[in-house]
Amino acid sequence: MNNTLVICGHGMVAQRLLERLCAQPKPAFSRIVVLSGEPAPAYNRIQLSSLLAGDAKEDSLTLKPDDWFQRHGIERRHGDPVARIDRENREVITASGHREAYGKLVIATGSRSARLGLPGEDLNGVVGFRDLRDTRTLIELSQKYRRAVVIGGGFLGLEAAEGLRCRGMSVTVLHRSSHLLNRQLDRVGGSLLEQALQERGLNVRTGTSPLSLLGKQQLRAVQLADETLISTDLVVVAAGITPNAELGRDAGLDCDRGIQVNGQMQTSDPDIYALGECCQLGKETFGLVEPGYEQADVLARVLSEKDSNACFEPSVLATRLKISGIPIFSSGQTEADDRTESVVWQDYETNRYCRLMIRDQRLTGAVLFGETSDGPWYHERIRHADDITQYRANLAFGKDYCNAAA
Repeated sequence: MNNTLVICGHGMVAQRLLERLCAQPKPAFSRIVVLSGEPAPAYNRIQLSSLLAGDAKEDSLTLKPDDWFQRHGIERRHGDPVARIDRENREVITASGHREAYGKLVIATGSRSARLGLPGEDLNGVVGFRDLRDTRTLIELSQKYRRAVVIGGGFLGLEAAEGLRCRGMSVTVLHRSSHLLNRQLDRVGGSLLEQALQERGLNVRTGTSPLSLLGKQQLRAVQLADETLISTDLVVVAAGITPNAELGRDAGLDCDRGIQVNGQMQTSDPDIYALGECCQLGKETFGLVEPGYEQADVLARVLSEKDSNACFEPSVLATRLKISGIPIFSSGQTEADDRTESVVWQDYETNRYCRLMIRDQRLTGAVLFGETSDGPWYHERIRHADDITQYRANLAFGKDYCNAAA
């Protein structure tokens, strides 16, 4: 019986799986083969914004040196993505025609920038911001052009905008929602962020959507829904992601937006697994690295047969960000509902803001702007659903005050 593990894709989550498998006292597979369309080995995608801004060098993003893979006997093939899975013959075929037989197969193909479906989206000068290739393209274009429009005021869009601003470009951010980072921040936090970014030189337009991208072959302008035209040389599309599920879909695996998996990351084919941004559990897909790491930890245990009861369960995620040097933290609810009370603390002089959501004497959400050191402590309270009655009056002042009161 073939005891080869083949992994399609080599991003941060696939690398985490490799590390967890190699940490097992006894190897679970006679061979591990990694096939990837990326031009480079696994790298820290979170640092792409630093690379774009000129604060990091490309070689500093590499997660493990070549000798780590050699030492653990892991075979790699980069720049040659898997094009097809032949389930009947239990093998994968890459774009170049290379065939690799598998005993177990893991699909970790990640995601791509979602298309907007706008006229002109295929013009030269329209770029996504998801991977190393995109980042290299943006650096090259920033040396050639002076004006950029970023579509999307989420984390990725703001990182792209700030990176291009650091490269000397004049940047406008367009965001459909009423405030920036609407998934992580409430309205006040989003407004404070918008004000801070505009003071640093970014142009921000919220509550607006592009209608079309104009130009013949080269992009020239963005037309907004209110008929406004913004002249530009470059558009960065950062308005959501699409799971790269085509490999699974074409192979006949159960798919929705992503490749459907169970709690053990197993697809509808018991010998094929999926994890990270390409997979879907129930109705949920995953756009952050943290749940991908948790999935990789579970899958390593499942594949090693050390813990066949290991099961991935999505948990409350904390988001800790720095946009243009401004610390931001959120966990759980970001907006109150009719069953939730809010505790708000704001310091106008230092531009700090804290909003905590409480239901039935339990913390259900936290939004912090400007000072986030207590964020992890709030996150733990939310995850454990602790009763906060004893220290509720001190809750906005953080961990130390609450511990003293308790």
